[in-house]
Amino acid sequence: MINRIKEFRKAKGYRQEDLAEALGVSRQTIIAIEKNKYNPSLDLAMRLARYLHTTVEELFELEDK
Repeated sequence: MINRIKEFRKAKGYRQEDLAEALGVSRQTIIAIEKNKYNPSLDLAMRLARYLHTTVEELFELEDK
């Protein structure tokens, strides 16, 4: 799965620390998600989308294998 979290985060002017604090996770979690090293739970994905004012479908995309 690939994501566009970094793109949306930067467009809103948020730092990784801002996003992590707002969502109750560590900055390391945000870094791992942005680098596609970690896929968030459905709950966290939905909270990310809500905080970034978009949809889960806009943030995450399944890679064709």
